[in-house]
Amino acid sequence: MLSRLVDVGGRALRVRRLGGTRAGEIRLTRFLRNEAVTIEEMLMEAEQRTSLRCQGRHVLAIQDTTVLRSEGGGGDYLHAMIGLDAEDGTILGLIDAQFLSRQSGRKVARRAKSIEAKESFRWLQAADQAASVCAGAQRITVVADRESDIFEAFALRPDGVDLLIRAAQDRCLMDANPEDASPGEGNPGDDGLQDGRLLFAAIDKMAEADRAELDLPAGPGRKRRTARLALRYARVSMARPAHGERTGLPDAVEVNVVDVREIAPPSDEAAVHWRLLTTHAVDNAADAWAVAALYRRRWAIEQVFRTLKTKGFDVEGLRIADAEPRNKLVTAALIAALQIQQLVHARDGGPGPLRPCTDVLQPDDLPLIEALCRKLQGKTERQKNPHPKGSLAYVAWVCARLGGWTGYYGKPGPIVMLEGWLEFQATKRALALFSSVHDV
Repeated sequence: MLSRLVDVGGRALRVRRLGGTRAGEIRLTRFLRNEAVTIEEMLMEAEQRTSLRCQGRHVLAIQDTTVLRSEGGGGDYLHAMIGLDAEDGTILGLIDAQFLSRQSGRKVARRAKSIEAKESFRWLQAADQAASVCAGAQRITVVADRESDIFEAFALRPDGVDLLIRAAQDRCLMDANPEDASPGEGNPGDDGLQDGRLLFAAIDKMAEADRAELDLPAGPGRKRRTARLALRYARVSMARPAHGERTGLPDAVEVNVVDVREIAPPSDEAAVHWRLLTTHAVDNAADAWAVAALYRRRWAIEQVFRTLKTKGFDVEGLRIADAEPRNKLVTAALIAALQIQQLVHARDGGPGPLRPCTDVLQPDDLPLIEALCRKLQGKTERQKNPHPKGSLAYVAWVCARLGGWTGYYGKPGPIVMLEGWLEFQATKRALALFSSVHDV
């Protein structure tokens, strides 16, 4: 039943459609409400597959939170972490997923709480999970956006795990001039650490280390353009904030700052500006640019969420009142959304080694994929599958053609790949139905 949830998926993910018939709907409802079927087991199975793919790689463990249902100041949220190969961007699979429910807006008293009592503790928990799931990796780097800029994340990071986080807090630095200090989010208060510059002002005063150009694709509210970027980097010592009740934290943590900002951006568009905090060594401009390149791979989790939500599986539209069965269905859709993104990444057959088709298929699915490929191939070279049988790239080509891609214009994106994946699953079910009727 779980494999059916992952395989069917698709637009307007609904229990009635997934069940197919009234009897199927009832069976699926019972499955989702069965206490013996747990989200933990579903995640464990996915994480075990990811763990095998992490062996010997530099793994980027990318985490972020997305809204599932918004209710005023609260709602339901999904916090996920996915694994990528740092060298070629191959999606390795799911590392962690947590469901959160917020009854109201953030409380003013949050600063008085220990990190373990805060909702933001999820960022630290996911880092611990990355250390466990990716234990066989050659290196692990946890990548996250500004919401994870938490002092404890650096102070308590797991052994063998590096961090790469976009800065949000204008923190106080230890090694600085007291004349530059001012009250703010990063000011640690009256514990002897209050004298220091603030981080953002210190970065602004740094001399440029290098310049480069970056091709920015078109996006919401942004035209495609080539951005001219200035690079700054330095090692800093960030002072411990005063708020929070946890004891035993160091007075400061040392990190490297990589600042990338656009020079003379268009007046009607937001400038590119990344202030990145990392535990990676940054000894020269090449190291700093490499850190920025790793951060750019964070976009992969945004694409997974896009496939999971309105543009793909539409999990926001689920009308299951109880959280537990609803979250089981969302978990299955998350796993399926990752499979769709694996196909998108595999479509060009590189730049890394080809992944096997079993990353997303069952071994007995391959004959049907090969039969569909023979039917879909045309007479021209651009209408022939250029990838070897048994590879994930071969499957991606077939799904793209099933989704409406002609082989001539552009590259198939996640929505086209999803449509093709659904066509493949529909064909597979039709053949199974025909075989069952024929046997009778």
